Formats: sequence, C-alpha cells, structure tokens
Amino acid sequence: MTALTLSTAAAPGLRADAIVIGVAKGAGGPSVAPGAEAVDKAYDGRLAGVLETLGASGAEGEVTKLPAPAGFKAPVVVAVGLGAEPEKDAGFDAEALRRAAGAAARALAGAKKAAFALPLAEAADAGVVAEGVLLGAYSFDAYKESAKETKAAKGNGKAPLAEAALLGGKPRDKAYKAAIERATAVAEELNRARDLVNTPPNDLNPEAFAAVAQAAAKEHGIKVQVLDEKALTKGGYGGILGVGAGSASGPRLVKLSYTSPKAKKSLAFVGKGITYDSGGISLKPAGHNETMKCDMAGAAAVFAAVVSAARLGLEVNVTGWLALAENMPSGSATRPGDVLRMYSGKTVEVLNTDAEGRLVLADALWAASQDKPDAIIDVATLTGAMMLALGSRTYGIMANDDAFRSAVHEAAEESGEPAWPMPLPEHLRKGMDSPTADIANMGERMGGGLVAGLFLREFVGEGITWAHLDIAGPAFNEGGPFGYTPKGGTGTAVRTLVRVAERVALGELG
Repeated sequence: MTALTLSTAAAPGLRADAIVIGVAKGAGGPSVAPGAEAVDKAYDGRLAGVLETLGASGAEGEVTKLPAPAGFKAPVVVAVGLGAEPEKDAGFDAEALRRAAGAAARALAGAKKAAFALPLAEAADAGVVAEGVLLGAYSFDAYKESAKETKAAKGNGKAPLAEAALLGGKPRDKAYKAAIERATAVAEELNRARDLVNTPPNDLNPEAFAAVAQAAAKEHGIKVQVLDEKALTKGGYGGILGVGAGSASGPRLVKLSYTSPKAKKSLAFVGKGITYDSGGISLKPAGHNETMKCDMAGAAAVFAAVVSAARLGLEVNVTGWLALAENMPSGSATRPGDVLRMYSGKTVEVLNTDAEGRLVLADALWAASQDKPDAIIDVATLTGAMMLALGSRTYGIMANDDAFRSAVHEAAEESGEPAWPMPLPEHLRKGMDSPTADIANMGERMGGGLVAGLFLREFVGEGITWAHLDIAGPAFNEGGPFGYTPKGGTGTAVRTLVRVAERVALGELG
C-alpha cells in the first residue's frame, strides 16, 4: 500500500513526481485552496487564471495537470477539484478533501512519490487526506499478468502511487501522528475487504474465507472460532446449512472476538457472507450472476471492522460474526417449499431460495444475541429493492430503536459513507405469515427491502438494540471509479462500523 509521511518541507524544494494542490469552485471561477500558497506564488499569483484557461473549474473530482513552475524539483503540478468554495472562516468539508485526495492518487498511478499540498487546518484534516490517498490508490491486480516488470515492458498497467508526503503536516505532533495511524489501519483493512470482494468465487469459498479470518485473528490477537458443517449440524444452524446445502463447498460460521481490558460496552457485528449467489433452485437469470462474488461484502466489512478495532486498541469489546455459505443449485439444494428449523428454534418456509441472505443472517443474529451485547449491527448486500429505493451509492439503515438508527446514520455521515434511515412498517410483517411454518422468507414485493429488515428483526434477542445495514447498492461499483472509490469492491460500511465502535468506546453512544 502507498507509504505515507508528514512533511514540513516547502513544495518548491521537494523531490517528487508531482505536487498536488486543491482548487475550489468559486463564484468568479476556480480559486486556489489553502496549502498551495507557495505554488501559486511561483506562478506570480496567477495560478487560478492559468487553470481556468486550461478548462478547470474546481468541480469535485476534476483533475488538471500542468508543468511545474521554474525552480521546482517536481516536474508536474496536479490540481484537483474540491467542489464549492466554503463560506468565509469555514473549512473544507471532510468528504470533499477525502475524495479529492483519492482522485489525485488514482491519477498518479505509476508515480513513485507525490507531495499533497491540500488544506490541512488541523490533525483531523491530515487523517482525512491520508485516508483518501490510501483508498484512492487501491488497485486489485492479483489475477492480471501485470507484475511490475511486465507493466514496464508492455505498458499494460501502472502500479499504485508508491509514496505520498502530506505537506503542512506536523510529524512530531501527537494528534497528527495519531490521525495518520488511524487512517492507515482503517484503510489497510478496508482495502483487504475490497480484495476479498474482488476475489473470484473459485478461490474464495466459505472455507477459504474462514482461513483468511483465522490468519488475521492470529496476527492481531483476536480470538477466533470456526463452526464447520459438523458443528453447525450439531448446533442446529438450519438457516446456514439450508443455504449451503446445494454447494460442494460447505458453509462456515466464524466468530471473531476482540476484547479490551478497559471496555465497558460490547458490540456485535454480523455479516452476510454468501461467497457466490447463483440464486439456488430459484436461479438468477442471465445477466444477474456475473457480479455475485460480491454477495459476501457484508462479512468482509464486519471482518475488516473487527480487525480495525483491534489495531486501534479501541476500549470496547467487538465481536464479528461471519455467516459464510455458497448458494448453488444441485440435487441436495434447498427447494422452494422446504421448511428450515433455525438456530433460534423458529421454522421458516423457504418460498424463494434467492432470498438466502436473510436465512444465514437469522442464525448468526440469534447466535450473536446469546452473548447479550449492548447492540448488534448486521451488514448485508441483501435486496435489490434497496437499490431501487436508494440507488447505487447509498445504503439503507433500519433498526428496532429510532435513536440508535439515528446514531448509526450520524456515524455513516461522519465517515463519508452515504446512508439513509429507513422504516420498518409493521403492516408489512403480515405478508410473511406462513400456513406451514412460523414465518416465510418472503413477503410483499413492494417494500421488499423493508420486509427483509422485518424478517431479520424476528431473530434478534429480546431487549437487544439492533440495526440493519442493507449495502446492496454501494458494496460493488460496476461503473467507473470516482473519488477514492474504485471499480469493483468498495469496502462499504467498514468506516461506519469503526466509527460506531469508536463512539461507543468514548461513551458518546449507548
């Protein structure tokens, strides 16, 4: 991953491949953002005019390259748009800085070193810019014949930006150092979640995912427990077993436990981990299968969040539950009309085997409830209905407690992850009544994302605060990259979960 340093050096004398500056969109045209004063001075104060001549407006994510002025040791200046110019005495929005840093890092793929002269008014800004750089420079090349020597010889790709120096940072300041350390830990784990989502399903089945979790747990002092088919059968985990019944790759339930000796609160994160979703007997139509390796993005987010909490030493106990299965059609697969007895003892009539995520989550939610945590948050690429409601960049938040739902939404906003609170209308519960079982896994078609939330609520222990994040839209980016978001796996919800854990540890939540 890109190496980060804080630097007090002046931009003109710094040896680098490029100097990155910020440009805001002002009423009268582009304006040079704070942090780039030395660069602007080298252009005789006319940098904004030069950029406007080149077509730059300061719009968010816009990248403009121009030759560096005489006397600079870096040959190129990269101007990146920050969006609207803030009001007087107000700083730039954190997410604008994060996205700008990410866009610049992407544009500098192949460079060995870049100096970022973006606005750093305080330590938090340094953390935000660092996060943007590390997330924006992400690249998934594991399956490409494009090692560094191949890239150089054939020109068929560029390595990520190797090093980024944050100008205006304070290397000896504890707050600045802490901000960089936090950004590094979270970004590294978020990028690991992206790697997992991007890994082809022939290499990432439930057993392989569990092995990755075991290795990380050992590295970071996290207790891990893996339930295989035999243990799941003995324990009565009918939901996970039912979903995984059609696959040659057996299901797993992984429990990751990070404990702090100073913790006063406990959190449980539960992740949907369908390593490939064919739909099962209710087979998905052609055109809907190709990206279904991403159906374990919720489990990847939970895994990354627990490891991040451990690396940051947060004073809160965090347990992650990864409900892992592969949903395939075969002679042994669960059929529409089958009834599964869940870990909670409830029976579920399976009306659609492509509504499988809620089945594995139901078992994991009940298992998490037995530890009686102060709160549970589940994360899942659960419904196409949520994508229809909120689009491809925003996830939905449902909860059994309005205040907790609002707190999770605030954490998402603080983290730069677009999310929106959604209701759980009681009248939709009746649609899941079954003449055969306690509940069916399908209800009314309209409001399907909310129906799924109501189903999950049935498997949360009594008196436990719970929230459900449906990340079906933003978990996998099928379009072009933007800001710090790459094409493919995005790592959505990792930062929200970490922020919730931080707030609980600080006594600001719960």
